[in-house]
Amino acid sequence: MISLKQKGRNSPIRSNPLPRLTAKELTETSTLTLAHYNRNAETFWEATRDHNVSQNRAALLAAIHGTPPFRILDFGCGPGRDLKIFKELGHQAIGLEGSERFVDIARAYSGCEVWQQDFFKLDLPAAFFDAIFANASLFHVPSQELPRVLKQLWATLKPDGVLFSSNPRGDNAEGWNGERYGAYHDLERWREFMTEAEFTEITHYYRPPGLPREQQPWLASLWRKPARQDLTRQQGSTN
Repeated sequence: MISLKQKGRNSPIRSNPLPRLTAKELTETSTLTLAHYNRNAETFWEATRDHNVSQNRAALLAAIHGTPPFRILDFGCGPGRDLKIFKELGHQAIGLEGSERFVDIARAYSGCEVWQQDFFKLDLPAAFFDAIFANASLFHVPSQELPRVLKQLWATLKPDGVLFSSNPRGDNAEGWNGERYGAYHDLERWREFMTEAEFTEITHYYRPPGLPREQQPWLASLWRKPARQDLTRQQGSTN
């Protein structure tokens, strides 16, 4: 298989099935992508700090059952834009981010706890969060690793917890886009990943709102960890 470095950085791969990445190539997808964000942290922050994703935050909060405040994991929180807003709304918001520079900015900007963790080396408490906000983050996970990462997110949610994701949509290609690795799924493929991880779909929509579909590059979706299924699994593990 052609290595990721040899292949180049501007032409995502599309095949069925996708070529399987070696351990070295998997490491590169993370280390090189994070290096890009570290080098460009301040520029990225200035370019995105005023992006309006209130629709996404509102959708997540509306789907959570129970009485607030809620404990929310901002997965791939970047410089902390949404982390700070969740905190200002009265919730216990915790960030998780792989980029060291983003972690520093997010802690200073939001005043929230931020965990520095690589998406491939997650260490998350079990049944801890009411909700996970994964805004423009999960698409950096290669398809072959996505089932494992989703299972870890499933496990850190409380029963009946909610996961929100927003990813740049595509035709199931993945590879390098400049210095960043990305996987660009359509709705059907994303549903396959989520349902295989034992989430149930709440709803989905495309962004930005009010535009023709060809001008809506983002696929947003909401998913629930079923409470009854979780209880059955826990009971089975004790027998």
